[in-house]
Amino acid sequence: MNHRGKLKEKKRIVVKVGTSSLIHKSTGNINLFRLEKLIRVLTDLHNSGKDVVLVSSGAIGVGFKALGLSRRPDSLPLKQACSAVGQGQLMMIYQKLFAEYNQGSAQILITKETMLNDERRFNAKNTFEQLLKLGVIPIVNENDTVSTEEIEFGDNDTLSAVVTSVVGGDLLILLTDIDGLYTDDPHKNQAAKLITEVSVIDERIENMAKGAVTKVGTGGMATKIAAANIVTDAGADMVIVNSDDLNNLNRVIAGEEIGTLFLAHKRKDFNLKKYLVERPYFRKG
Repeated sequence: MNHRGKLKEKKRIVVKVGTSSLIHKSTGNINLFRLEKLIRVLTDLHNSGKDVVLVSSGAIGVGFKALGLSRRPDSLPLKQACSAVGQGQLMMIYQKLFAEYNQGSAQILITKETMLNDERRFNAKNTFEQLLKLGVIPIVNENDTVSTEEIEFGDNDTLSAVVTSVVGGDLLILLTDIDGLYTDDPHKNQAAKLITEVSVIDERIENMAKGAVTKVGTGGMATKIAAANIVTDAGADMVIVNSDDLNNLNRVIAGEEIGTLFLAHKRKDFNLKKYLVERPYFRKG
């Protein structure tokens, strides 16, 4: 069966971009060229008739640079201060660039607590639906300014999976700094091979996810496998693909064999709240 070819038929697509994909690694400043290219690709995807939701990291990364700090903060209050500064700046840039293509955009900030509360989750879903009906691209991030360690998602891979479930997305694309899931860490093992398709996320696959933390972002392959668990059980496909070339987004939608494709297998008993409460890989520490 040509699973890749079916990606052309996806109608509601969630795209997650990490901090490391948005900045100049040497300085930590925003890479405006890459950001503009991302927005152009997303707008064109929307123009082709797709619903598009963007989950964007970067608020803390932008904020700590704006505040003149030398590195990403460790303390929660300082992280929240950086997020308060950075989120506004990041959205200002996003909205300005989207406006250049006559594409409406909107900010949605979410906490894990929002998703655990039935009424708030329902209201969030309605907001997404209305924005998408109006032709707007929602830009989602965790509300770091009010999140605490006990109630935060902690990474936007998980957040993007939750958003995909809530909006009824049929494809999640994770843009990252690696080509996909490998049999081993390709930076340390040259014999590591790219896995192009995963039909079942078993213990063998989870053991390959040797989580890593970049200089400016959080998460790693472990959080992406955790995200794939949610997304595929919710009934959507997920693709991990390298963000070095943002045309890879188009290649994924065109059905080209690029990155790692995790195949949907919707569970009849799927319950998002249970994933957030019970699954061990959502707990910090």
